[in-house]
Amino acid sequence: MWNPWRRRPSARARRLLDATGVDRRELDDTTDPAVCREAAFRAVRGGGAGPGLMLGAIEELLADEADHEFAVTALECVQNLVSHGLPGIVPARDAEAALGPRSAVCWRALADFWAEVAAWCADSGRPPKAADELLRIEHPQLRLLLWTSNRSLADGRRIGLADAVHFEKAVGSAVPGFSHLALALEATGQG
Repeated sequence: MWNPWRRRPSARARRLLDATGVDRRELDDTTDPAVCREAAFRAVRGGGAGPGLMLGAIEELLADEADHEFAVTALECVQNLVSHGLPGIVPARDAEAALGPRSAVCWRALADFWAEVAAWCADSGRPPKAADELLRIEHPQLRLLLWTSNRSLADGRRIGLADAVHFEKAVGSAVPGFSHLALALEATGQG
């Protein structure tokens, strides 16, 4: 139920909601990270308009440095979702085909970062987690949160936000202008 006193989404969040056809009144949480997750999920589900409109909005947002972290967060949600190879979710190649020049650079930077995280996890002996357990989650809100914050790897493992935070703390490397540690702190109200 929509409450008029609830926080309104930011202008950039409204841009993503409009691009994906999401009515903000449908959302319980209108914070930027929650909007990124919801917009990404709606954009990559098969049968709709596809991710093109959302990725177009991200491309426009990347033109303004003030929106960079938000746009990269949204892009990462899309990338994580398509990594799972789920039925009903567009394949990664379809999302990549819809990228503009700025978002393509960010897409590659995110992919490279997560590849580094995966290699670091393997080298540091962090126990692998099976991707299939993540994909069996039935609770819609939990599924949205975990599917957008974890990435399935080709070998059946998965890595997630916790792995990225450990990697950043150990190695000190992050996506330029975008830190998973800062994102985790912000999400828990500590940032």
